[in-house]
Amino acid sequence: MTTTSDLRFDAPLYSVTEAARFLGVPATTFTSWARGYVRRSAERRPVTGAPVLSTVSAPGGVSVPFIGLAEGMVLAAIRQTGVPMQRIRPALLALQEEIGLAHALASRRLFSDGAEVLYDLAGPTATDRGHELVVIRSGQRVFSDVVADYLQRIEYGPDGYARRLHLPGYAHRQVVVDPERSFGQPVFVHGAARVDDVLDRFQAGESLPDLAADFGLPIADLEDAVRVASRRAA
Repeated sequence: MTTTSDLRFDAPLYSVTEAARFLGVPATTFTSWARGYVRRSAERRPVTGAPVLSTVSAPGGVSVPFIGLAEGMVLAAIRQTGVPMQRIRPALLALQEEIGLAHALASRRLFSDGAEVLYDLAGPTATDRGHELVVIRSGQRVFSDVVADYLQRIEYGPDGYARRLHLPGYAHRQVVVDPERSFGQPVFVHGAARVDDVLDRFQAGESLPDLAADFGLPIADLEDAVRVASRRAA
């Protein structure tokens, strides 16, 4: 498990809005994952949902540590398969209770033990949307291609928990988040420049060739980063 000195779990690195932007998730969606929600209706009792991501207390409110960002990245992939949050929440509790797996979404064990448990909880029939999350291949329960792609973007530490993320949305997987580099801000794999620093200079009018030369970046990586930033700002 973890210790109180583990930067990945304890450091309040991101605001909820910032974490949502890095993952390409609507801020309102990420907020409900991190803080839970209460939905009220005049005709019904309030509907509540508990938080599903790790957060830490910080001045000004709740913040997201690196491990919470990793959990959010995997949760975003799971939601793309169409599995509703009403099923994901109890599934995560089951992972913790049945196989003793805390921070399940950020654990390497999600590949193996987690696939078995989630398949059983995904839905009662093969036509259920939940079975688009976990499928059977060669007699084994494995994650669908959408989730597997996200899981392959995670590098794990010796303890089996995420230690570096290749953020989704980038075609070349050239942007990484590491809590021990640049205070956990996204950086380019080549040259290690902060993505926001490069984009700020591009938006100020500098050309891509000049930026590529200054930061030691392939033009293709820069073009891809500009594309991702433009799409997420829209």
